[in-house]
Amino acid sequence: MAISDRAREIHDELFPGHISSLKVTDPELIEYFDNFAFDEVLRHDGLDTRTRLMVQLAAMIACQALSEYRVMLGAALTAGVTPIGIKEIVYQAVPYVGMARVFDFIHATNEVLTERGIPLPLEGQSTTTPETREEKGLAVQKAIVGAEVIDQMYASAPDDEVHFQHLLSANCFGDHYTRTGLDLGMRELLTFAMLISLGGCEAQVKGHVAANVNVGNDRTRLLAVITQLLPFIGYPRTLNC
Repeated sequence: MAISDRAREIHDELFPGHISSLKVTDPELIEYFDNFAFDEVLRHDGLDTRTRLMVQLAAMIACQALSEYRVMLGAALTAGVTPIGIKEIVYQAVPYVGMARVFDFIHATNEVLTERGIPLPLEGQSTTTPETREEKGLAVQKAIVGAEVIDQMYASAPDDEVHFQHLLSANCFGDHYTRTGLDLGMRELLTFAMLISLGGCEAQVKGHVAANVNVGNDRTRLLAVITQLLPFIGYPRTLNC
């Protein structure tokens, strides 16, 4: 089997001048994978290149695929994803994947941006203050998930657990979803990509499918995301969606 012309063309566009060492050590596997990820799967693609790479980066953070993340980060920048867009993907991962897992990806991102001559820190994207974060976060949360759903979550939470709801509104939504740099539709796509890539988050996946639909990401778009993650997260997590 040889790498197809289309796979080679897409690979060269995303990774100009890059020659994988695996072509030397594992040529058969690279032929299978490149033809699959950069040709066959793309025949079912309903995403523009930048969106595809952004959700793949989010999935790689969730999967803890640091080496692959570095490579794909270069491809994303080549394809026109902005440095701010890249940073917002990483920041969006913190409340869903956890800082312990995201920490190395923050440093890797900074290293790649610095190597490309991009000065840090980037322009700030925060829109809240300590005084407004919960109020604004709750408003965004209700806009995305639905006011009745959120009110019910607060009402049904046991007294010793209701603080989780306040933290979710203030931190996850107030600190992160209110940021500029990415719109709500993209943030929900990234969240969806991370949750399915984490595995074991079926209830949260279900909730964020509904949230995605609420912000305009329909079934077709979500299936496109799942399809483009398949080569990187494998079949079990893909089919569990």
